[in-house]
Amino acid sequence: MYVRPFDPWKAKLCTCPFKYTLNVYTGCDHACVYCYITSYIPNAFRVRTKEGLLPKLEKELRKFDRRYIIALSYSSDPYPTIERRLGITRKVLELFKRYGIRCLLLTKSDIFERDIDILSELKCAVGITVTTVDGRKAKLLEPNAPSPRDRIRALEKVKEAGIPVYARIDPIIPFYTWGDFDETLDALSFVNHITVSTLKLRPDSKRRMFAKFPELMERLWPLYEEGERIGGYYYLPQKLRFEILREAERKIRERGITFGSCREGYRSFPSCDGSHLVPL
Repeated sequence: MYVRPFDPWKAKLCTCPFKYTLNVYTGCDHACVYCYITSYIPNAFRVRTKEGLLPKLEKELRKFDRRYIIALSYSSDPYPTIERRLGITRKVLELFKRYGIRCLLLTKSDIFERDIDILSELKCAVGITVTTVDGRKAKLLEPNAPSPRDRIRALEKVKEAGIPVYARIDPIIPFYTWGDFDETLDALSFVNHITVSTLKLRPDSKRRMFAKFPELMERLWPLYEEGERIGGYYYLPQKLRFEILREAERKIRERGITFGSCREGYRSFPSCDGSHLVPL
């Protein structure tokens, strides 16, 4: 099965409404330093196609309960670099259109601008993840992803086409991206919903962060040592997390944007993931 219920691990702090997920590709070439998929996908930063995906997916969609949402994607970005050439995600969206599938799309790319013609005919919402609008910092954190400004520009085009749009500011990193939060939020002030999440580290991403940002981690890691271990992740102490989340919520809501948080044990309204934006 390519279409599967989201959150197979039943994460303790996940508050997502029930939905399905589909990863069009295996692996993701954005190679984000903080990425969590390297803990369970071998060669995670090398993108592979899935043999027979489209005919097998079409068989699944014929039987799919159209009340539910399919999210693209959570383990592998639906718009890796090779999508420009292969167009597999575009073909998936064409199948969604054919079978009336409700879709929640999330990416760190700008390639989705190419597919506005199809997206505008779907019951969907489109979102981007932006860690910071500081191009230099973003390049260090997400070396192979398109620039945050390019992602934002593409999302503005989607909004102009009448499609609901949302964003994730994720992860928020104290002493690094948190200082840029206001500027990042200003650049995203046109979206309908914003979800935020603090940096959560697994042993492999911790090693990469120490290798890439040794001075930052010298300041940051002692906070995680005082924090919690939840579901295999190192979390910041709850008091500090909630201080950050309350401030983020205040600033987002002041701009008339709805607020969500991801796996924090904190509140969201009207959904954590932006799924409330997908038309019925």
